Amino acid sequence: MNQLWAPWRMEYIKGKRDGFDSCVFCQIAAQPELDAEQHVIARSSHTFATLNRYPYTYGHTMIIPYTHKSSLEDLAADTLSDLMLMTNRTMRVLRQIAQPPAFNIGANIGEAAGAGIAAHFHFHVVPRWDGDHSFMECLGRTRALPDTLSNIAEQMRAAWSELYGPTQVPET
Repeated sequence: MNQLWAPWRMEYIKGKRDGFDSCVFCQIAAQPELDAEQHVIARSSHTFATLNRYPYTYGHTMIIPYTHKSSLEDLAADTLSDLMLMTNRTMRVLRQIAQPPAFNIGANIGEAAGAGIAAHFHFHVVPRWDGDHSFMECLGRTRALPDTLSNIAEQMRAAWSELYGPTQVPET
């Protein structure tokens, strides 16, 4: 039997079992000095974009409001507007660095819908390519990612800066 060692998954396993002192998204939101370590791509006045630590595919990004609400319908209008602008800009950045022909964008609202962190609403922006379901995932229940989160985040921040200026998103 072949084995694929994935020691980075232990953080996820232990984290799920032990829980967090507070919401992990709120922790990231409150610590901008750790943006590079946390793979944050950009911040705006109401939201931030960060790579998913356990991605479905290359460039899987989450757009997260600073406001700790469990559902989209509980967010203020200015936050909703900013959420969509950040989503749009994230797609453009990903198109520039990886040329995906398609995207899945969505939210799992509530645990029954599959939300891993149901207490804090967030969008997923998942780039997609034709034939990106490999035999590894289908048969081996293993994902093969072509780059590290740190490298992807660095590329995305550079593209963001090129397209929109510094990674702090300007007000519009």
